[in-house]
Amino acid sequence: MATPKQMLEQQQSQMQQLVIKNSGIMMSGSPTKELIDKEEDMSKSVLVMFRAKEEEIQRKKMEVRDKVHTQLGRVEEATRRLAEIREELEGLTDPMRKEVSLVRKRIDVVNKELKPLGQSCQKKEREYREALEAFNEKNKEKSQLVTKLMEMVSESEKVRLRKLEELSKNVDTLK
Repeated sequence: MATPKQMLEQQQSQMQQLVIKNSGIMMSGSPTKELIDKEEDMSKSVLVMFRAKEEEIQRKKMEVRDKVHTQLGRVEEATRRLAEIREELEGLTDPMRKEVSLVRKRIDVVNKELKPLGQSCQKKEREYREALEAFNEKNKEKSQLVTKLMEMVSESEKVRLRKLEELSKNVDTLK
């Protein structure tokens, strides 16, 4: 079975064909009885299709309405059952209510004790990170100074070696 959209497109196509044929009849002159009968048949066919489509739409509309009513009935029943369950739950008393209350109070006390401890930990972690950063910076500075010292010592050794060689040559020239 064609979908409602397909049927509507088919109906529109047939109506367009009818309009085209009518315009052709009017251009060519007076219509013949055969053309008029054909045109009436087409018009009736289009009307029959249109009515069938309207009936189909009405039928589907009624089906959807029935489904909605059925679902509403189920929802109302479920709501009623949930209300009964809620009433039963509210009517229940907890046999361990006192013990639960004591444990909750103890949890509250521990939470209050945890808060300053957590803040202290965060402060100490921050101080540790700052100290570590300062340590790393000083260590880096030390490494740079050691590197510079090694370069200076190396350069000094080269200069002294050159001087020694010059002095050695001078001594050799005196002989």
